[in-house]
Amino acid sequence: MTNNPPLNLILRAARPQDAEGFAALTNSPGFRWGTAQLPFNSPEKMRNYLEKLTNDDQLIFAFIDDELVGSISLHRRRGRRSHVGDIGMGVHDKWVRKGIGTNLMTAIIDLSDNWLGLTRLQLEVSCDNLPAVTLYRRFGFEVEGTHRKFLLRDGFFVDGYTMARLKN
Repeated sequence: MTNNPPLNLILRAARPQDAEGFAALTNSPGFRWGTAQLPFNSPEKMRNYLEKLTNDDQLIFAFIDDELVGSISLHRRRGRRSHVGDIGMGVHDKWVRKGIGTNLMTAIIDLSDNWLGLTRLQLEVSCDNLPAVTLYRRFGFEVEGTHRKFLLRDGFFVDGYTMARLKN
C-alpha cells in the first residue's frame, strides 16, 4: 500500500455536473461492495442527490485526469448533536490502496477539526472491509459497536461496525 497518490490528484467540492462520474463511481463493483450503495445508480439519480445537498452536508470528490476516483461525505448533525459529523467514503476499484482514501480522509478531518469545529466523527463500515477499517484506525477511529446483519450484500448479510473519532 502506498500513501503517495498520483501527482495529478485533485480534491474539490462536488458539483451537480459531476453526476455522470458519480454514477460511474458508485456503480463500480468494489465501491458498491465496500459501501451501502445499491447497484444501477443513474446520472439523473446522482444529480438529484447532488442538487439536494444542504449546508449541513460536505461532499468532496477526488479526481485524477478528470476521472472521478473517490468521494467522502460529511453530514453535520443538528441541535444538541451539532458537534457530531457522519462520514461516508469510497474509492473506485482501480484506485484502491493508492493513497486516495488517505487523502480524502485527511481533507475531511481538516475540514471537521479546523473549520466546522466538530468533536465527534462517526461512521459505519462492514466488519469484513479490512482495508477501510485499517484506514479508519490510522486516523484515530475506534470501534464502538458491532451490528449483526448490518448490510445485505449479494444476497448475504454481513456484520458492521460503528466507529468514531473523538477530538479533545
